[in-house]
Amino acid sequence: MTPIEKINQFTRRELSEDEVYLFDIILCDNNIDRDLECFSETALAQMQKLFIGKTGIFDHNLQSAGQTARIYDTELVRSPDQKTKDGRTLLSLKAHAYMIRTDSNLDFIKEIDAGIKKEVSVSCSAGRHLCSVCGTDKAQSSCNHIAGKKYGQKSCYTILDDIQDAYEWSFVAVPAQPAAGVTKYFKNASASAPDHELSDLLSELEQQTRSEVLTLCRNQSQPVSKALCMAAEKMDLRELVQFKKSLIEQEHSLSQAHVQLADFRQK
Repeated sequence: MTPIEKINQFTRRELSEDEVYLFDIILCDNNIDRDLECFSETALAQMQKLFIGKTGIFDHNLQSAGQTARIYDTELVRSPDQKTKDGRTLLSLKAHAYMIRTDSNLDFIKEIDAGIKKEVSVSCSAGRHLCSVCGTDKAQSSCNHIAGKKYGQKSCYTILDDIQDAYEWSFVAVPAQPAAGVTKYFKNASASAPDHELSDLLSELEQQTRSEVLTLCRNQSQPVSKALCMAAEKMDLRELVQFKKSLIEQEHSLSQAHVQLADFRQK
């Protein structure tokens, strides 16, 4: 099928080639990103199918007014001459998108052609978050490996696998992946990086706090427990501290309620 034939599968009437503006984008790849996560090759293959027909918006703002483009085809591109940070062959998910040419989006098209509007981030749901060192699914349990550290010859990071759904892709200013983006925003950027010793200390504190929070989450009833664990895996240190405080307060309140109920029954 030609590009316009693929595009017309999504339209109410057949469009001509002169009516559409076509452009290619790298949605994401298997490299380790700024949040020390990466997609598995299986995940990229799953997203290759799931992202066909998905709309493009701005800054993950889910209002319909922000819809600007749509993906009509995807492909996986392997680059033997390019390697990931840990030495694997780079594999990218490339998308082909279209827009309708209108008077209102001429400037936007010019910005795409000029490389001003370039960076994108994808929004999807991963069913598994695997430790690259031991394979532990962090959505189910925790391990003692700390993201960013090396264990022998293995670098520790989280592998996103088993993609459940793809939601949208967005033009953003700073994606989590340098070449494209993933399902989250890049946050906690600072003007100057902390020294190595402080960075290691903060990483250890974050890992310890996350482990404590995951233990508290698992004390909740299913399926709430699983959902809380998945949410905790995405939190930074500040969010984890606040979340831990809330969970402890909740446990204390429930404990007090049980004591009062027991006293009432004794009476």
